[in-house]
Amino acid sequence: MVVARNRNGQILINETAIETNVHNAVTRLQPGTELFAVVKADAYGHGAIQVAQAALRAGATGFCVAVLDEAIQLRQAGFVSQPILVLGLTDETKVDLIAKYDITVTVADVTWLRAAARLKHELRVEKSLKFFLALDSGMGRIGLQTPTEVRDFDVNLQQMQDEFDWQGLYTHFATADSPDEQYFNFQLQNFRAMLAVIECLPRYVSVANSAADLWHPVPEANLVRYGIAMYGLNPSGTAIKPPFSLQPALSLTSELVSVRQVVPGRSIGYGATYSVIKPTWIGTIPLGYADGLRRSLQGFSVLVNGERCPIVGRVCMDQMMVKLPGSVPVHTPVTLIGTDHGETITLQEMAEQCQTIHYELACGFSQRLPRVYYQTNLATKESR
Repeated sequence: MVVARNRNGQILINETAIETNVHNAVTRLQPGTELFAVVKADAYGHGAIQVAQAALRAGATGFCVAVLDEAIQLRQAGFVSQPILVLGLTDETKVDLIAKYDITVTVADVTWLRAAARLKHELRVEKSLKFFLALDSGMGRIGLQTPTEVRDFDVNLQQMQDEFDWQGLYTHFATADSPDEQYFNFQLQNFRAMLAVIECLPRYVSVANSAADLWHPVPEANLVRYGIAMYGLNPSGTAIKPPFSLQPALSLTSELVSVRQVVPGRSIGYGATYSVIKPTWIGTIPLGYADGLRRSLQGFSVLVNGERCPIVGRVCMDQMMVKLPGSVPVHTPVTLIGTDHGETITLQEMAEQCQTIHYELACGFSQRLPRVYYQTNLATKESR
């Protein structure tokens, strides 16, 4: 999708906010514990390369991504020495790429090890493959599930130890963002039982995503996978208050490209879902669901001169309409997410309107929206 640089509609990313969030997390770490910045899905829509740079400046020592291509992107962008962990499963046929780019992959069973070892020989890949072992303590997604499986894996790995470099292991908690700790404690018990059968633990033991790091420190762990909180978003939505203030990094702004008074008897948008009952000033914003703004935002608000103006009619593919308090000039700035004249609309509010979570909305903003990066102590802004 083409980036619409010649239209006033952009996502603003505050690098200083990202650095602040990472720094605050790093200062809480126990001695010997590291933080990997999770920059998968183009850094949750914030821009992987720029976010990775900001996270490194603030004290992150490595990165987590979802797929091998995201890891290669970071290497090719100049992150040549930091550990990069692929959290998703990577096909064993990619052993040559894994070795070439020095990527750490997730392994979920001994079958993968055997297949990868065989292919290493066939492709004459001499370098040991770095990996983390996934332990499924109750997420039900990937990984070994019982102490017996873990013990068998450990025994088999010892027979192939020249082929692999076991860097770490991790589990993932399903309810670390919930006030109810019952299932979290169940998973923690399962994880500890699996950990106990490993003769020699690898360098990294990781249980903490953002939520677990904020609210559930585990003494056995020495690596935090810092994701959504790095972007200034509360992993629990509004259910639990973070132990320190999170600074949202993302704003979304545009402008009014049309301002007209619509007379009674007319309707606004597809399906005529909003009818005008008295003379009403309507403004048009040049953004729509092709930019990642949901049709369900009808009835939500945007900020115009610091005043909340409701979205009327259905959100179109490329445009949306708002009810204005009166006549305002064309090109008046519009804030869809962020602060204007002291009034703020958050991504969390928008997610609640769409009956989803802020993760999904942040990841869903399309590449048609240019990302603009800035630091709060700088007057200039640099576009990607």
